[in-house]
Amino acid sequence: MTTVFLTGFPGFLGSALVERLLDRYGTGDEIACLIQSKYRDEAESRVDELLSPAGTEAAETEPAIRLHEGDITAQGLGLDDETADRLQSDTAEVYHLAAVYDLGVSEDVGRAVNVRGTDHVLDFAEACPDIERFQYVSTCYVSGRYDGVFTEEMLREGQTFNNWYEATKFLAEVEVQKRMAEGLPATIYRPAIAVGDSRTGETQKYDGPYFVLQWLLRQPRLAVLPLPPGADEFEINVVPRDFVVDAIAHLSGLDESEGVVYQLADPNPPTVAEMSRLLADAADRRLVSVPTTRTIAKRSLESVPGVYRLMRIEPESVNYFTHPTRYTSGHTLRDLSGSGISCPPFGDYVETLVEFVRENPEIDSSAMV
Repeated sequence: MTTVFLTGFPGFLGSALVERLLDRYGTGDEIACLIQSKYRDEAESRVDELLSPAGTEAAETEPAIRLHEGDITAQGLGLDDETADRLQSDTAEVYHLAAVYDLGVSEDVGRAVNVRGTDHVLDFAEACPDIERFQYVSTCYVSGRYDGVFTEEMLREGQTFNNWYEATKFLAEVEVQKRMAEGLPATIYRPAIAVGDSRTGETQKYDGPYFVLQWLLRQPRLAVLPLPPGADEFEINVVPRDFVVDAIAHLSGLDESEGVVYQLADPNPPTVAEMSRLLADAADRRLVSVPTTRTIAKRSLESVPGVYRLMRIEPESVNYFTHPTRYTSGHTLRDLSGSGISCPPFGDYVETLVEFVRENPEIDSSAMV
């Protein structure tokens, strides 16, 4: 029997990844998901959705999905000793996805969840006698505001950070790479900005490019959007959820992926101006761009009465309209070669994202914490 231990369920990426892992493992295997108590009902509902389509006979050949209530911010992950001992004795692979995905996260929360939480999951993995791999989901934005091309070999480059989300994810990856250098078999995945599924548009929350899309949709056909100088040069690197989880599911199954960092990024991302035009076209809006600067836009959203209430664009997201970093994905492209998995161009699925937003206006930007 193989036990796979996973954090981040029933989150946006975690739920989709468990669905992919069901295809890899079989009868007698177990996917053990660490969940917070407050998400118990949602997690159970998601398990039912994942298993029921297969039918009774097919489900009997699939691995079991077992939910274990705990907390990555607690020593021992909040598990009782008996459960922890059993899981560690059986676990061969750990997938650590749990994090606070929120650009406006406070330092205290970011350090508790993203940094100390990762330390605790690493401790759990190192206590597993038969651990074969620690699969860690980081982010491309450990780059901070590095000015230039950021490769998969880079990490500590003296960069500054836009917010505590970036800074704490950077500190967490520093610790993962430290443990990896000390002998922990690990693989690191750095997604760019994850948006909805390219085939269905499904997403769990609206942030990043969705702030711009929602602002466009709230306007009449002639829509105004402030854009910074250099909008035709700065890139916005977004990737659909299905590409991210398909890539992780494939790469995590390769022997040669041990010790490798993969940047899951669009190799040909649109510029800020191009993405704005694509979003406007898909929303059936004629775009009128108004010149502004990053500082003016951010301060207006933060402090000018009525601006945030009108536009509802998260002030922290403004930094990404003048993001000076470009990302290479050499390891990813090499090891996905021949798999049929690749990042689709944003223009190929932008209409699907817009349709989903139109049909699901109740979703907001709240992060799972």
